Amino acid sequence: MPILVQRCLLQVCITLALYIKISHPICLFQGSKVNYQNMNFLCKMGASFPQQCLRERTDFKFPMEITKVRQRNATMMIHELLRQIFHLFSKNLPESVWNASCIEKFQNGIHQQIEELETCLVEELSKGRNSSRTGVLNSTTLSVKKYFRRITNFLEDKQYSHCSWEAVRMEVRTCFIFIDCLMRKHMA
Repeated sequence: MPILVQRCLLQVCITLALYIKISHPICLFQGSKVNYQNMNFLCKMGASFPQQCLRERTDFKFPMEITKVRQRNATMMIHELLRQIFHLFSKNLPESVWNASCIEKFQNGIHQQIEELETCLVEELSKGRNSSRTGVLNSTTLSVKKYFRRITNFLEDKQYSHCSWEAVRMEVRTCFIFIDCLMRKHMA
């Protein structure tokens, strides 16, 4: 094939690729890999759970109905969980005790996941998926919001103490395990 034809073909391919990329949002959600990285940053923020904080442990009553969310609604539920986690870890952190670099990487990772999921949700809606929120999904979303409200109330009651944050950090690890389960459901 002559070089001129190859160049023209290459230009056409690049133009088409850019057009498709710009005109059609593509779900680039990296799922489990980023989830694992975020959980790792969460763990590295602080040391192991301090012995003096054992009495601060509490049952926040994780909403188990999340496990019953249908595959087609998994993206919405992951998005809601990550939004709530991001909001929770956006204020009153014990930065004097925790690793600031890990906090920042954790926040950035969560933000990146949220943005990727928003693109996925727009794509799913444009394809007609998730067009109507079911009563079960609305109920589950409300349960998630109440769950994070209980966590926030706990932090406020304990005046955002280091030990209360350690208890919350342990609880959020549980959230990431459930997010991973939802991701597997989403990818199935």
